[in-house]
Order: sequence, then structure tokens, then C-alpha cells
Amino acid sequence: MKPLDPRLVRRSRAARRFLLAGGALAFVQALAIIAFAWALATLVAGIIDGMDWPEATLPLIVLAAAVSVRALAAWLWEWTGSAGAMRVKGELRAELLAAIERRPGGLPGFPTARIATLLGPGLDALDEYFGRYLPQLVLTVVATPLLIAAAWLSDWLSGLILVIVLPLIPVFMALIGMATEVVQRRQWSSLQSLSRGFLEVVGGLSTLMLYGRAERQTGRIRQVTDDYRVHTMKVLRVTFLSGFTLELAASLSVALVAVSIGLRLVAGDMTLAAGLLVLVLAPEVFLPLRNVGAAFHASAEGVEASRDAFDLFEAADAPVSEQQTRRGSSAPSAAGAGLQVRGLGVRLDDREIVRELSFDAGPGEILALAGESGAGKSSVLRALLGFVPASGDVTLGGAPFDAAARPSDRAEVAWAGQSPTLLAGTIAANVRLGDEHAGPAVLTEALRLGGVDLAAELELGAGGSGLSGGQAQRVATARAIHRLLARDAPLLLLDEPSSALDERREAELVGHLRELAAQGRTIVVATHRPALLDAADRVVSLTAVAHV
Repeated sequence: MKPLDPRLVRRSRAARRFLLAGGALAFVQALAIIAFAWALATLVAGIIDGMDWPEATLPLIVLAAAVSVRALAAWLWEWTGSAGAMRVKGELRAELLAAIERRPGGLPGFPTARIATLLGPGLDALDEYFGRYLPQLVLTVVATPLLIAAAWLSDWLSGLILVIVLPLIPVFMALIGMATEVVQRRQWSSLQSLSRGFLEVVGGLSTLMLYGRAERQTGRIRQVTDDYRVHTMKVLRVTFLSGFTLELAASLSVALVAVSIGLRLVAGDMTLAAGLLVLVLAPEVFLPLRNVGAAFHASAEGVEASRDAFDLFEAADAPVSEQQTRRGSSAPSAAGAGLQVRGLGVRLDDREIVRELSFDAGPGEILALAGESGAGKSSVLRALLGFVPASGDVTLGGAPFDAAARPSDRAEVAWAGQSPTLLAGTIAANVRLGDEHAGPAVLTEALRLGGVDLAAELELGAGGSGLSGGQAQRVATARAIHRLLARDAPLLLLDEPSSALDERREAELVGHLRELAAQGRTIVVATHRPALLDAADRVVSLTAVAHV
């Protein structure tokens, strides 16, 4: 059984507010339960002893008030859990998207399918986590000690029995939790495999249909679906068996208290009011723990999703320099301004992508990285940005440049990746992303230089839907130029900025890059398009490294 993940409390303000509100509600609910037990026991014992109507007024008022307060607290629990889940999901989704945006080169171990599953059904599963599991967990922590204390004050022997048998429930829950964690993790992995399979089939559907292989994927999807169904049934089987185990343990524990009270009532060693009070409280002592066990299974998918989210945060926050080989300390060949690269090497997944690459790009120059697909053009740009492991020496403006070891160096660079990464919102919001402080004149100039001829206030859907490939590419280029102008950065890196543009748009882009170069900027472009290669002041040709 997994308790509340402390990383969730540290990361989310909404989670902290939820716990504070939940603690107050649990305290009120515990007092209402104690008041209800006292009023009910007093009324029943009083009626048997011939209590007069005026004497019954106070217990009746307390009874009605306790029932009302407990019902109100239960309703507030529902509302707080629902609202808390929505706020936490919103915070986590925003932070996850920001983490992914910080690492445009990708995150090791987090393919698209895994990220899509996490952002979609994964975080949605937190509804059960906050709606059912956490309320019962908070109630267990706050209310259970108060109820045991009330039972102990009423009858110390019954309180002692409760203290002795109560730990049996967490022991069973821990054992069940370990079994559930294993089967739930397998189910979560099966769901990710299912998502990845669907994405792969949809992404390659046109190619599969072209070669007449589309029908063959049906069997693969069926196999992955059956695997997910099998793991889901295993989770349900563990859920039913664990629920039975917890109910049996709680029932036997309450029975021990009831038998002890019955024997002492018969012997006359205990008053009826005290016995009834303890008998009413005993099931309530075990109820939160039983509910925690039952709710855990419903929320287990949310637990796995939150663990996945924190793994992504750690992968995004980890300095890339931890994955890099130590760079040499030799001085650059020249101390002038501009970009100087000496002996750059890039390795990915134990494969050497770029070997001993050296080049210079001065201020006011456009340098083009050319080469066939797989030669490492994009890898060079990612290495300069510190997004992939690399070795060698890089200087910018005559000073050592290492965006991996010093993320602040990255502020001197503006870049646009090969695939436009746009968010839901206006074009202006996408272009100004990260530099919202810049004035409207910077936005206007960036839109012009990027070739964006759409209204700045045009609303885009999720992932920038609503734009063609060329329009999305121009918006991404405009965002890089906006960063360049807003921060007065000396270096602009563009990865295939004209791959989706027609000849006219590409010619306009070349002219706009020339304008930027004339301002003293250094521009490095990875491209295979002849127009950009012809316009470059320098061309560095890369050849794919041969692997034996």
C-alpha cells in the first residue's frame, strides 16, 4: 500500500491546500462521530433506565446535529476531492508541457506514446486518487486516533484491544499493496504499449495501405489489446480478494471488542452506556482503514501516472552534462567573436553520430550544415544547445560556451527545431512564449521576419491545429526570431526551417535571414534545400559515420 507521494505535495500547491482542507474536515467528522455515538448510547441506555423526556432533549439535539454535520462533511469531501483533482491535474499538465518544451530534443525513455498516455488517461485517473483514496487516507490519519482515544476514555480495556488489533489491517494492506503494485504496473505498461501500437499504426497508415500491409496490423493490435485485458482482469481479481481480506480482518477485530463488552455487561463489570458507546465507535475506527484499502485499487492507475509524471520531471530537470563525456580544455584557435566549434563529437545510444567536427561562423554570417539524412545535422544543433551528449570545445563571442553545464548560456541562443511545437492559444502567445515581456514592436518584427501573414490573435487548437505544415513552420521560426530580438542574442539555430515552404516563401525566408545577419547575428541552419545552401556564406558538409 503506497501512502501519499511526498513529491506530489512538494510540487503542487493545490495538493497542499487539499490536505489542509481535508485535515480540517476529518477533524470535524471525527468529532461528529464521537458526538453521535455518545448521544445514541445515552438515549438507548436512558430509555431502558426510564429516562424522562426533558432529560432526552440534549442527546436528541446532539444526535440530530451530529448526523447533519457528518452528512455535510461527507458532501464537502466529495466537492473538495473533485475540485482538488481538477486543480492538481491542471498544475501537473502545465508543468509537464513546460518540462517537455524545455527539452525539445526529447527525453530518454519517454517516447510520444508514453507522454500521450500520461497527459491523457493517466492524469485523468487522479480523479479517483483525490476523490476516494486521499480523503480516506487523511481521515485515517486524523480521525482514527481521535476515535480510539474516545473509546479508551470510555473503556480502557476496549481501547487497548483496538490498539492491539488495529495494526493488523495496515499489515494486510501493505502485503496487498505490494501485490497490487506489481499487477498495476504491468497493466500500465500494457496501456502504454496499446497506445504506442495505435500511434504507430495511425502514423504509418498511408504507407501500410500503399504496400497492402494494413490488414496485417489487425492481429498485432488484437494481441496488445488482449494483453491489456488480461492484466486488467488480474488487477480486478486482486481487488476483490483484497477487499474480502480487509473486510474479514476488520469484522474479526470488531467481534473481539463486541465479545469482550458482552461478557463484561453480563458480569456487571461495565455500564450499558459505556458499552454501547464503544460498540458504536469500534466499526468507525476500522472504517477509514477499510475504505483506504478499497479506494487504493480504484486509484492505483493514478498512483502509477503520478509516478510516471515525476520520472518525467526528473528526466527533464537532470542536467544534460551528467550524461556527457568530459569536454577537453584546449583553448579555441581564435579569440574572435562568432561561433567556433572544435572537435565536436556526438553519441546517441552508444552510437557515434558526429565525429571530430570543427567549423567557424562569424558575426553577420549564415552557415549551412548540409548532408544526407542521418548525417547528424540535427544532432549538431542539439549538441550546441546541450540537449544531447557531446564532446569537444565550443566558444561564442570569444568565451567558452557550454549550454549543458551552464543552462544560462542557452539564453544567448535562439532556435527552432525540425518539428514545430505549438500550443493551444493565439499565434501571438506562441511566438512570445518565454519572452512575454518584449514589446509589441518585437512581436510585429518577428512575425514579419518569420513570414507569418496570419492574424496574431488567431486562436490555435491543441498542438497548433488549424495551421498547415508550412504555416506552423513559419510560426515556429517567428518564435525563434522573437527570442533572438527580445534577448538580443548573438546566435540563431534553425533546423530545416524551409522543408515545408514553397519556393516563394523560401526565398522570402532567405531574405529575412540576410536582414538578421546584417545586424551582426550568427546564423546556423541545418538544411538540404538548395536555396538555403546557395544563400549561405559557409557550407559544412556532414557525412554519416560508418558503423561496423
